[in-house]
Amino acid sequence: MYSKLLAVACVLGLVGCGGPPPPPPPPGVVYVRTGPPVEVVEERPPQPSPDHVWIRGHYRWDGVAGAYVWTPGHWQVHPAGYTRWVPGHWYRRDGAWYWVEGHWVP
Repeated sequence: MYSKLLAVACVLGLVGCGGPPPPPPPPGVVYVRTGPPVEVVEERPPQPSPDHVWIRGHYRWDGVAGAYVWTPGHWQVHPAGYTRWVPGHWYRRDGAWYWVEGHWVP
């Protein structure tokens, strides 16, 4: 009886592991089951020039570590033709959290 149970367990184990891994999400899309921590309050260093725009820090998901990691804010010169930075943000939908990248707008 024990050998039959062992054989069934082995077959079931192989069936569960036999398929290829699921495809990765599309580039730039991050799905996380738990929401990000409260944002860190950052002190901005002095603005280097009037052409610099503050890009605030944010939490990014580190899939290897399985945890949120803080990315500090920084000053950045706006690209030619663009004047406003729309910050990236996390939003919740269908029981998961999604990251929307920040971007420049004219």
